[in-house]
Amino acid sequence: MTAAPRIVLLHATPVAIDPVKAAFDAIWPEAELVNLLDDSLSPDRAKSADLTEAMIERFVALGRYGHSTGADAILVTCSAFGPAIERMGRELPIPVLKPNEAMFRAAVQQGRAIAMVATFGPALTTMRQEFDDYVAEAGVDAQLTTVLVEAAMTALRAGDAETHNRLIAEKAPDLQGFDTVMLAHFSTARALAALSSKLDVPVLSAPGAAVERLRDLVEG
Repeated sequence: MTAAPRIVLLHATPVAIDPVKAAFDAIWPEAELVNLLDDSLSPDRAKSADLTEAMIERFVALGRYGHSTGADAILVTCSAFGPAIERMGRELPIPVLKPNEAMFRAAVQQGRAIAMVATFGPALTTMRQEFDDYVAEAGVDAQLTTVLVEAAMTALRAGDAETHNRLIAEKAPDLQGFDTVMLAHFSTARALAALSSKLDVPVLSAPGAAVERLRDLVEG
């Protein structure tokens, strides 16, 4: 009997855990999941405009530990650590997937005018850069517009997912006229149904796209 692939999930905030677990349950239930959480990473990241070398090393060290557990791949669920994830991917001999890489791939297949709803401001700089790098590499002339709803994250961290979803859905008027809309973080995936119900274009969430991409990388 072939052993189930072990996938290490690196979390910088606990609000990302449930959405990615739901995505694995729906798409790749055979995978064995290992959750590594350092919930000091997200608030520490918010204190600095730049991703510092010390923060990058902390993040990569977490990845090294994940690899030492026998991981077949690592999926990072926080979108504010792009350069750290890139370094981790260069250092480790297993697939390391950024949280939004697969979602960007899916978004440009829908069109060229793309909107993204974020709830954690410090993630926007690295996410914009990752999107620009991706479309440049893909040779696609896509444009990204971002909408920040920080109050939604505040509500979610207080345990109020209903308000989180409502605040995101209320941004629907600002999201008209785009070819597709992305929910920036794993934690915002829980607002997928609420926002989709108010828009007539595809709304993409990061966890589902990431799980499908990771399964392809691991299983070939």
